[in-house]
Amino acid sequence: MTLLAVLDYGSVLVFAITGALVASRAQLDLVGFAFIACLTALGGGTIRDLLLDRNPIFWIANPTYLAVAAGAALVVFFTAHLLESRMRALVWLDSVALAIAVAAGAGVALALDQSAVIVVLMGMVTGCMGGLMRDVVVGDVPVVLKQGELYVTAAFAGSAAAALSRYYGFDLLITLLACAVTTWVLRAGSLAFGWHLPVYKSTPPKS
Repeated sequence: MTLLAVLDYGSVLVFAITGALVASRAQLDLVGFAFIACLTALGGGTIRDLLLDRNPIFWIANPTYLAVAAGAALVVFFTAHLLESRMRALVWLDSVALAIAVAAGAGVALALDQSAVIVVLMGMVTGCMGGLMRDVVVGDVPVVLKQGELYVTAAFAGSAAAALSRYYGFDLLITLLACAVTTWVLRAGSLAFGWHLPVYKSTPPKS
């Protein structure tokens, strides 16, 4: 199994768990769990492959990814009640999934010898779009848009770290490790310590 396949499997599994935990908070049935889990787990990678014109899309070429997402949904359906705080578990699992998915997206673009700009964009798309679709479908405020949190910024920085690592000639493992670590450190710092970028505040017009 290639490194990129391992990253894809890892992001699918963890994002599927976060999707299923969101489904548990929305009190959906088992089919709803599977749908939200698969949407979350496969959405970002699907958009990535469509934009890069990869044919077939990764989970169509290998339906095992779909089985992993559905299996995670089934497990969470019967075990979500054991978590004392599903929301706390959700946000930290999501941070791990983000780091893995950004590395997976950037890695695919690197393997296709895309430019640095495309590497950055594919990392961000793979990391952010599945969670965005998940939150929109269940009616939550998308976590990527929550004020004062590093999410898209973390994905951008991680993808940029991958592009820079390639530029300086590091091998693929080091490049993707730098990507994942940069993404996770920034996201975790936002969750644990409140790291954030300045936000725009409009000033009332002078009378």
